Amino acid sequence: MTILFHEIVYGPVHSRRMGCSLGVNLLPYDGKHCSFDCIYCECGFNKDFRTKTKLPGRELVKVALEDKLISLHEEGTKLDVITFAGNGEPTSHPEFAEIIADTIELRNQHCMEAKISVLSNGMHITKQAVFDAIRQIDNPILKLDSAFNHTVKLIDRPNSPSYSVEKQVEHYKRFQGNFILQTMFLKGVFEGEEIDNTTEEEISAWLELIRELQPREVMIYTIDRETPAKGLEKASLTLLQQIAARVEELGIRTNVAG
Repeated sequence: MTILFHEIVYGPVHSRRMGCSLGVNLLPYDGKHCSFDCIYCECGFNKDFRTKTKLPGRELVKVALEDKLISLHEEGTKLDVITFAGNGEPTSHPEFAEIIADTIELRNQHCMEAKISVLSNGMHITKQAVFDAIRQIDNPILKLDSAFNHTVKLIDRPNSPSYSVEKQVEHYKRFQGNFILQTMFLKGVFEGEEIDNTTEEEISAWLELIRELQPREVMIYTIDRETPAKGLEKASLTLLQQIAARVEELGIRTNVAG
């Protein structure tokens, strides 16, 4: 079943990776808006969820978030994290930087202990305002599903023809290690193409990029919900743990969600 988030602020939900998480969706409530079209995305394929609905404006987001933070505080609910994810790529919102500034202010007023996380495919950090905003949050969680362009184009299907792993790595280097790198491991067949980023060739090349980037943490995970592409298989927990052990040999903390 495809999951779309029908509110600006949703949850809190228990996240496999982050604890008690309040979600923020900056994308349309009735469709998907993303610069990737991942074959494993729980929100479905972009073509199936086109929308003419406008993105929520900065003020609307601020009011919705403040109302929710106040009610959670009154209920005595302890929040671990405010997470920007939702129905696509949050950093594609034209007021993303201003919304992050508002979120930091509201967090400091209402729930100082909560972290702010953004799950991003990293394509929009070429915009200085987006890069600066992400530098200000606690957990910039940036995607890299393979060291090979061919594999990324099969799994993530970026909508920019100029996207390349090499360029993305250079953009990620600007964080000087102060970010979390997130990778989905899977295998299967899609549109007649074999897909597998769990081979030794894939993992070795990916580890070389981890060594080069030196992120403060690596999150590795696999399929958890129904995917729009059929015929995909999750990576086993044993394999994820083996990959994690190799990352930790590089002195980098690793978080596994099987």
